[in-house]
Amino acid sequence: MCGIAGLIHRGGNAEIGSEMTSMLQALKHRGPDSTGFALYGVPQNGDYMLRFKVAEQEDMAHGFDIHDEVKRRKAEVDLRIQSDGTKIVTEENATEYAFRYRVQFANGASEDQTKLKRLADYIEDIEGAEILSMGRGLELVKDLGDAIRVSDQYQLGTFNGTHAIGHTRMATESDVDIRSAHPYWAYPFSDIAVVHNGQLTNYWTFRRELERRGHRFMSNCDSELIAVYLADRMASGIALKEAMDLSVSELDGVFTYLVATADSLGMAKDTMAAKPMVLYESESFVGVASEEVAIRSIFRDEIDTWDPYEGEVMVWQI
Repeated sequence: MCGIAGLIHRGGNAEIGSEMTSMLQALKHRGPDSTGFALYGVPQNGDYMLRFKVAEQEDMAHGFDIHDEVKRRKAEVDLRIQSDGTKIVTEENATEYAFRYRVQFANGASEDQTKLKRLADYIEDIEGAEILSMGRGLELVKDLGDAIRVSDQYQLGTFNGTHAIGHTRMATESDVDIRSAHPYWAYPFSDIAVVHNGQLTNYWTFRRELERRGHRFMSNCDSELIAVYLADRMASGIALKEAMDLSVSELDGVFTYLVATADSLGMAKDTMAAKPMVLYESESFVGVASEEVAIRSIFRDEIDTWDPYEGEVMVWQI
């Protein structure tokens, strides 16, 4: 069944960590197995934030060994990509099996995806390390348990930013683990993340097509395909809205998904509109979720919500 939620504050920062926690906790009944957040903060000096995990919960002790290997190779990483002006400069906010690095481009932050992919590939060459996200604004966190548990574990309640998407998962076709949890980052494109409720029936057709063009998948989840599909289309110069319109016509199945980029939040429903979505919009705020209860968890006053139409695509910018 699963639950998805998104919010965007147009014109300023807000406590999106605590707001998304409330929305996802209200959707816990739709998916108690895992919870994920894609939070978009304000970029600092043009640096990139890199979040990666080193183990599942049951492999916690081994995860520390993997992270020790990452730290041992940091100097080697710097030497290997020094010609690109890239350096991992700080390490902070370590949890038991997931870590957060700040990545700095010496000559200023660049949208050069080749540099980002080289860095991501190098970190993942360490067996057991898996990058969750990389972006100037995006920080992606996902783990087992409900929203309150994950938010408390990763100290997300104080996260300030402009927009966010999130997911509560009920495992139906894959394991209960972090790799199968949403959101999905569009590897290796910065700041693109997707949450999805539904199923794609032409998943393998499009995955093989994207793999032939050199794209890499980190899971067998059809939701990751949507993220990579959209990133691929945008990399060719297509705007987010146009890429999402194409997805509705080219991706088969029943689905509703939310996508976030560095400055936008988007929503799309397939032409059968079998998967629910409720929307609230004001001049300064937009909230979307699988159920109205999620939006009302952060708005105590009376609000008017509505359901988007079948095949509808909408995009909002900060």
